[in-house]
Amino acid sequence: MAVFPIVKYGDPLLRKHLKEITDIPEILKLVDDMFETMYEEAGMGLAANQVGIDMNFAVIDISHAEEDEYPRIFINPEILDSTGRDDMEEGCLSIPEIRATIPRPERVLVSYLDEKGDYHEEWFDGLLGRVIQHEVDHLNGVFYIDHLTPAKHAIIDKRLAEIAETGAPSTGIVL
Repeated sequence: MAVFPIVKYGDPLLRKHLKEITDIPEILKLVDDMFETMYEEAGMGLAANQVGIDMNFAVIDISHAEEDEYPRIFINPEILDSTGRDDMEEGCLSIPEIRATIPRPERVLVSYLDEKGDYHEEWFDGLLGRVIQHEVDHLNGVFYIDHLTPAKHAIIDKRLAEIAETGAPSTGIVL
């Protein structure tokens, strides 16, 4: 297995709406390496564009935090509906050392294909629901920091410029 380098904030691929997948066997060759990369970086989810791949899929594994969970693959995921609101701290492998409390829906209805190409529509909540929303945002060219108020975003602008230039901020921050 290989560990991919993580694409950092500032790379144009991270702002792109990714290409829909029509050839599932093509991505299955990449899935093990994506999981390995995510584990190496101590992440809970990883979107394809975070490792330089222009394809609409993500891998997620929160089993270290939630006992009944298991590694999952979401191909061409789309959030169809949502309810409630939950504020939780988030971070991102592409934006190292910056964390912020982000408001998101508490529950989301997600359509996606699994690794067999089977279609699913399923409600998710809790940590898994949060991670799915974070990764679907990535697949649509959106960062979690895009959900910050302009005042909070201004606090991290210098650090974001540093990440774009060098891959890491001079100091970390939690908003």
